[in-house]
Amino acid sequence: MKRRALIWSAAGLVALLGVAAAIASSTTEPDTKVLLQGTASWNDVPYASYPLGQPQLTTVRITIPAHSALPWHTHVMPNAAYLLSGSLTVEERGTGRKAHYRAGEAFAESVGNVHRGVTGSEPAVVIVTYAGAVGKPLSMPVEGAHG
Repeated sequence: MKRRALIWSAAGLVALLGVAAAIASSTTEPDTKVLLQGTASWNDVPYASYPLGQPQLTTVRITIPAHSALPWHTHVMPNAAYLLSGSLTVEERGTGRKAHYRAGEAFAESVGNVHRGVTGSEPAVVIVTYAGAVGKPLSMPVEGAHG
């Protein structure tokens, strides 16, 4: 009887040591992946500065319907976009320059030039983080800029 209890105790100890080893070997480090890092926007225009004033970060989720285009607009601040779903073509007005992005891709938005996003056959869901200042608009529509 004592021998059987000793065997069970030893088996229990081995099991506990196995669990302890598994816990010790499991990583507690986060899985980090840089999605975007740069000093220029998607159209290769370098960022010059941030707006003056109290810094303010703003993150928005934008859902753009399928087969549609955002109005032509500009930004006064650097911002980064991450496409959650769908696809988006960013167009620069007057130059013919375009860039196409798919779900899981990030891109740096342009500052000070007129552009828009155009969707394909499905809606595009985009998370955009703006590095702005209190009281500054996130985007500015361009008067008379249709199509």
